[in-house]
Amino acid sequence: MAGGVAKRVEFEDMLPAMAEKLGGEGLIRELCNGFELLMDRDRGVITLESLRRNSAVLGLQDLADDELASMLREGDVDGDGVLSQMEFCVLMFRLSPELMEQSRAWFEEIVEEEFRRGRKQSSS
Repeated sequence: MAGGVAKRVEFEDMLPAMAEKLGGEGLIRELCNGFELLMDRDRGVITLESLRRNSAVLGLQDLADDELASMLREGDVDGDGVLSQMEFCVLMFRLSPELMEQSRAWFEEIVEEEFRRGRKQSSS
């Protein structure tokens, strides 16, 4: 916070475009690659220090430590102060409302297709 004005991080949601281009498996692979860029190599998780060190990769080099710590807390499901690969991927999906809606639609399509297959097999 500088001069009494709160800094706002603008987040452009690129995940839906990535999902469209790469498909589900490709998107997960890219999220895993992103995790590996940000993680602490020795511990295999994203720590405050590794996030601080690698934040320029995300264009977040100007964020203060408390803002980076807030990002970690947002995704830290188990409360251990770091992000595992799964926590990171879940956080990326949570930060993308459009992708969450797309995922729901994909899931419904898959369930519907499986239901149709099951009905075809039982009527044969």
